[in-house]
Amino acid sequence: MTGRPAVATLCRPAVSVPEHVITLEQTLEVARDLHAANPALPLALRLIRNTGVRKRHLVQPIEEALRHPGFGERNRLHSAGARAMVPGVVRRALANAGLGPADIDLIVYVSCTGFSMPSPTAWLINTMGFAPGTRQLPIAQLGCAAGGAAINRAHDFCTAYPEANALVVSCEFCSLCYQPTDLGVGSLLSNGLFGDAVAAAVVRGSGGTGIRLVRNGSWLVPGTESWISYAVEDTGFHFVLDRRVPRTTGALAPALAELSGELRWDVSDLDFYVVHAGGPRILDDLSLHLGVDGHLFRHSRATLADYGNIASAVVLDALGRLFDEGSGTPGDRGLIAGFGPGITAEMTFGTWSEEPVAHTGTGAPRTGTTRTGAAGRTAPPPSQWRNP
Repeated sequence: MTGRPAVATLCRPAVSVPEHVITLEQTLEVARDLHAANPALPLALRLIRNTGVRKRHLVQPIEEALRHPGFGERNRLHSAGARAMVPGVVRRALANAGLGPADIDLIVYVSCTGFSMPSPTAWLINTMGFAPGTRQLPIAQLGCAAGGAAINRAHDFCTAYPEANALVVSCEFCSLCYQPTDLGVGSLLSNGLFGDAVAAAVVRGSGGTGIRLVRNGSWLVPGTESWISYAVEDTGFHFVLDRRVPRTTGALAPALAELSGELRWDVSDLDFYVVHAGGPRILDDLSLHLGVDGHLFRHSRATLADYGNIASAVVLDALGRLFDEGSGTPGDRGLIAGFGPGITAEMTFGTWSEEPVAHTGTGAPRTGTTRTGAAGRTAPPPSQWRNP
């Protein structure tokens, strides 16, 4: 230890998408075939084209995704997909942070597209070598904002328990929420916007390269509770998207400015922005209201173009693109923000930090023979665990 206080660092994420791909042109073709008689089709096609989404990845082939086998079967597909895809991204996220499963004190697992009890965190602990005392925090009802919320709760935990480490996991299979009987413009647009992805990242209590988390906060825009929601019916989740949603950026920008002001930072003059890409209009309006060059939202736009709106996984994928670009300089200041139902904003400010971690060759840091976690437990470092 250097004697400096421990500061939580959000490390490089890992992201995975399913193998089945649908392009923009295929999406438009499907919409024309299914909704030829729908008077809202021309508007929906124009809106889908304007999203900037070039392709999306789906957990099933499009032919199967368009069928509705029932809510129960879709939920089983969600669980099966999670078990197939989550372990790989978790292993990569741990390796990116220089840690092993036994070094994790909290797992924050977020998904708004499927449900299970117990949480998938129990399955991860039982099958991947996490200690039985690992804390579990599943988040299911914050929608697209949950990626930001997961980072914030991990930050809070590592602040409360210095030297602790938290794992954030996002598993979103939005295609399993497709409802063939929902024919409004908002539903048709959503059918061409949302995609599937799984992502994970580690928040280290100390050390590591990434975003050193400085301050986080939440903000709910009053009177917008019904603007983004699920109607839960016998057939499952029916997504409701109000046309007024993009206008909320005007109310969210002052909240971002106020939180940055508490740090004596100017939210309009940061070095990087990792923002949930719900759609291009949100990014355009946020750029306008914050007075920020639109190029600074390039990582969010790239996520939208390559994968569509992947709900809570957006911020992790956009953050991964920031890492991939390799443009971070120690001391750079930035924002991570997720927006979702409520309408809620989950905001985090941090600085780029580079603190190399010595590896043992197994993915765990060289920290001695034992470590004491947040719950006061002493555990040996992992003896063996496999990278994907």
